[in-house]
Amino acid sequence: MTSLSARRVSPRRFLQLSLLAVAALAVVIVSGAFVRLTGSGLGCEDWPNCGQTVLPESGGHALIEFGNRVVSLLGILATLVVWLAARRTPGLSRGIRRVALAAFLGTVAQAPLGGITVLLDLHPLAVMSHFLLALVVVALAIVVALEAWRLDRHAAVASTPGWLRATAACGVAACAVMVVTGAVATASGPHPGDSSDVKRLGLQISDTVYVHVRATAVFGIGLLLVGAWLIRSRSLVPHAARLGAFPFQPVAAGRGNAAQGAGRCPARGPAHPLDQ
Repeated sequence: MTSLSARRVSPRRFLQLSLLAVAALAVVIVSGAFVRLTGSGLGCEDWPNCGQTVLPESGGHALIEFGNRVVSLLGILATLVVWLAARRTPGLSRGIRRVALAAFLGTVAQAPLGGITVLLDLHPLAVMSHFLLALVVVALAIVVALEAWRLDRHAAVASTPGWLRATAACGVAACAVMVVTGAVATASGPHPGDSSDVKRLGLQISDTVYVHVRATAVFGIGLLLVGAWLIRSRSLVPHAARLGAFPFQPVAAGRGNAAQGAGRCPARGPAHPLDQ
């Protein structure tokens, strides 16, 4: 009888598990945005308990915050399963297995970081760190899912021109600047998740939004140009054009800028993830 540790995971099953993990982590981010939008960040005023007990003693904000904690546990379990499956999936490189492990450890780290955020009464730097780590974990999970997709379809690793790799590295850096400046902008002024006793960074909201809008424009235009080139040159870089998310960038940017211009931050909501 084959032991559990010796069982292999098929590429198709590994792809399914990795996609499930990405979906679970996305739900974690959306539930966190819901916590912020409803002003429920301090619904449980301590951690790991929610009041005097582990379970919430009252409804409303406490239930919303507790629900986010439960969803986060599901994210931890999903990334754990993917990491264990990666160790038993033939054909995966050691690097991808390490990425799966990093995604799991990052998800685990979210729990104490969330507790620190609560204990610091939602200090904006703690909230920003909590949110940015969540995005890093999702990015790692997507990398694993893309490799699982390639393995399931027996696709060879395409030879990518050096200039395209450099362009991708610049794109990652531009995306990081866009996300961080957005987090700083949101933490600099009021938004629908705030109450009067929640601290903000104290920076001028007009200045931080000015920087963020331009960072978003640089990233969005660059992504559209590269995406258009990949579609036109898909014979040179097989499969790459299908994996981009460039059609969604103008939607997110448009929603964020329109809401800012109209003075209606709630319109951003979970559809614009930088609500913290």
